[in-house]
Amino acid sequence: MRDPYAILGVPKSASADEIRRAYRKLAKELHPDARPDDAKAEDRFKEVTRAFKLLSNAETRAKFDRGEIDAEGRERAPFHYRSHPDAPPGQRGPSGRFEDISDIFSDLFADRARAAGARAGPGARRAAPGADMRGEINVSFEESVLGAKKRVNFQGGRAIEISVPAGVEDGQVLRLRGQGAPSPQGGPSGDALITVRIRPHALFQREGRDIRIDLPISLKEAVLGGVVRTPTVDGMVEVRVPAGSTSGALLRLRGKGAPGADGKRGDQIIRLIIDVPPADPALEAFLETWTPPAGYDPRKRRGG
Repeated sequence: MRDPYAILGVPKSASADEIRRAYRKLAKELHPDARPDDAKAEDRFKEVTRAFKLLSNAETRAKFDRGEIDAEGRERAPFHYRSHPDAPPGQRGPSGRFEDISDIFSDLFADRARAAGARAGPGARRAAPGADMRGEINVSFEESVLGAKKRVNFQGGRAIEISVPAGVEDGQVLRLRGQGAPSPQGGPSGDALITVRIRPHALFQREGRDIRIDLPISLKEAVLGGVVRTPTVDGMVEVRVPAGSTSGALLRLRGKGAPGADGKRGDQIIRLIIDVPPADPALEAFLETWTPPAGYDPRKRRGG
């Protein structure tokens, strides 16, 4: 293992609180519960945990700083803190001994190991949790934006009903704690990990919180303006097309997008597409006699 101070991103003069805060931040970011199926994050999590174990113990930190042990803690001789009063101050936990790393996780996560320990009682050996169960659900675009109740089927015939949160994204994994397989040793049940797949929509496309849609309009509506109806995930609404609109012009419907983590919805962005009928003799006759205004060049107007 490389330098534990570098792993945690703290200087060698860091206090115990600074080391603890650095570890809490990294552990919360890299914990397998927060980043399932991420092997690199799991390896990094193990590395920062080993570094924290070494540096959060006043005795091992002092020995490492004096060069008596390496970053892996090898060649450590048994001794007690009281026999080494020169250990750096402020490195002990509340009891004056090595701070149990499980205290960190009891603050960060209400995880299965903690639940098992609570049931087993202080000092009891924690029973292994049950296995996690994995499943997959398909939802419509509207369901992914507005939320929905869905039934998930697992191997073995088990099925559970879940609430798909509003604003869920394609590929997102939902974790249902305690909904996995039971523990064979009497510990807590595992979790259910459900991957969300969103079916493509014929009209809507998602970009972050915003939803985009192409809206065809007639040549008359583009030239003279007017009110037209457009679909949204909430249903049909009316929008006003400004006179003189061109293909590619954008309109914005506030609050008609997808919700973010704070619950606030994005917008619906409407791109106007002028649709010309395939055969219209009257329009063709008009255009034969129509003269564009002086200086008009549609390609220069678009910057081409």
